[in-house]
Amino acid sequence: MNKDAQMRAAINQKLIETGERERLKELLRAKLIECGWKDQLKAHCKEVIKEKGLEHVTVDDLVAEITPKGRGFVMLPRLVLNSCTQAVLLPQPSRLLGLQA
Repeated sequence: MNKDAQMRAAINQKLIETGERERLKELLRAKLIECGWKDQLKAHCKEVIKEKGLEHVTVDDLVAEITPKGRGFVMLPRLVLNSCTQAVLLPQPSRLLGLQA
């Protein structure tokens, strides 16, 4: 495992131990709902089903179709990215990593 992977694993472990990971997931979920991202993906799913027909679409088809759009920055508003980035960077990183401030 290279140094970057080790650092990511250590940070992820601390996030889990401190409960910050769940808090950040909830923040992201709330921000995505607030900005309408979830509704956009839901509407896109409906469009795909309408175009292909319900009998011709599987869950795997839907996932394959919407995942790139859901992950794309076009649908993921910059405000949500900035908000979540600040939540990660601002809350006392030394406390998060178990270091003395």
